[in-house]
Amino acid sequence: MAISSAEGSVTPLCKLPCSITDPPTHFSAHRMELQDPKMNRALPGSAVEQEHEGFLPSRSPSPGRKPAQFMDQFEGKTSFGMSVFNLSNAIMGSGILGLAYAMAHTGILLFLALLLCIALLSSYSIHLLLTCAGVVGIRAYEQLGQRALGPAGKVVVAAVICLHNVGAMSSYLFIIKSELPLVIATFLDMDPEGDWFLKGNLLIIIVSVLIILPLALMRHLGYLGYTSGLSLTCMLFFLISVIYKKFQLGCTVGHNETAVDSKSSPSLPIQGLNTSCEAQMFTADSQMFYTVPIMAFAFVCHPEVLPIYTELCRPSKRRMQAVANVSIGAMFCMYGLTATFGYLTFYSSVEAEMLHMYSQHDLLILCVRLAVLLAVTLTVPVVLFPVCWG
Repeated sequence: MAISSAEGSVTPLCKLPCSITDPPTHFSAHRMELQDPKMNRALPGSAVEQEHEGFLPSRSPSPGRKPAQFMDQFEGKTSFGMSVFNLSNAIMGSGILGLAYAMAHTGILLFLALLLCIALLSSYSIHLLLTCAGVVGIRAYEQLGQRALGPAGKVVVAAVICLHNVGAMSSYLFIIKSELPLVIATFLDMDPEGDWFLKGNLLIIIVSVLIILPLALMRHLGYLGYTSGLSLTCMLFFLISVIYKKFQLGCTVGHNETAVDSKSSPSLPIQGLNTSCEAQMFTADSQMFYTVPIMAFAFVCHPEVLPIYTELCRPSKRRMQAVANVSIGAMFCMYGLTATFGYLTFYSSVEAEMLHMYSQHDLLILCVRLAVLLAVTLTVPVVLFPVCWG
C-alpha cells in the first residue's frame, strides 16, 4: 500500500515499523517525524537530529527550565576542596578585624542575627547568579552583561568588576604598607622610621613583585588553592590566638594598660556604652549604623564565583552551590567566634582595629599580626584573578 506525496512520488508505507491497524494514538512522535518526506529528504541528518533534540529531549525537565549547556566548553580540573579554599579566601578579608567592634555596638544576639541574614542573602544571590549563568549558558560576567544589555552592558560590567576588585586590592595593600614596617621593626627592636628598608613604600613594592605578581600570573585559579589554604590557616591561627587571649587576659575593662600598647591613644567613651565586664545581648548607640557596612561586606565574593565555577571539576549548578554554601558556612563560624571572643575580651572598649587593643610587644600578637599580613597578601591574587580572567 502506498500514498502519493505533493511532488507526485510514491512513498511506501510498508517500510514503516508499524502496521496499518495500529490506532493513530499509538504513533510516537519519532514515527510521525519519519513519515514527513520533507524531514527525510529536504533536511540533512544533523538538522533532523538537532530539531529532534530541541523538541523531543531525552529527559523531561520542568517547564521553563533547560539543562545547563555552557558555550565556553572549558573543562575544569579544580577539585571541590580547592574551590572551597579559593572562595573562602575571597570571602575572608581584613574586615574580620572589625567584627568585635561591630558586636560591641549591636549586641551579641543582634550581631549574630544580622550576620546570619547577610550570609543567607549572599548564598541566595549566588544561587541567582548561577541560575542566570545556566539559563544562557555563559559563565563570564562580561558576556552576561552583553547578553542582557548589549555592548554597553559588557563595558559597564567590566568597569564595575575592575573598580570593585582594584579597590579591594588597594585596601589590602594599604594594610600591608602601614602594618608590615611596624611588625618588622618590633621584631628587630628598631625604629620603623630610621632605616630605609623599613619604609612602607619600598616594602609594598617588594611584596608585590616577589609574592603577588607571580601568583597573579597563574593561568588557572586552581593553582591558587594551595595559597588560599595557607591564607585560611593563618586566619585560623588568628582565631585561636584571640580565644587564647580571652582566657589569659580575663576582663580588661578599667585596666587596659596591661593589654593595650602604651602608644595607643585611649578612645573617648561613647554615650550609652557599657563600661563593665558585662556582655550585652542587644544594644543601640550612635555608632551602630557605622557597623552595618562592616557586616554587609563580610561575605562579598561574587566577582570570584563564576571564575571558580568555570574551573570546577565536573561543574554543575548544584555542585557550585555546595561550594558556596560550605565556604559561607565556614566563614560565618569563623566570623562569629572571632567577634564573640574579641568582644568578650574588651567589651565596649574594643576598637575598630582589634589587634591594636593587645600589647604591641607581645610575641604571640606579633606572630598573629604577621600571619594576618600574610593572609591578606595571599588574598590579593584571588581578588585580581577575575580582572585578568575577564
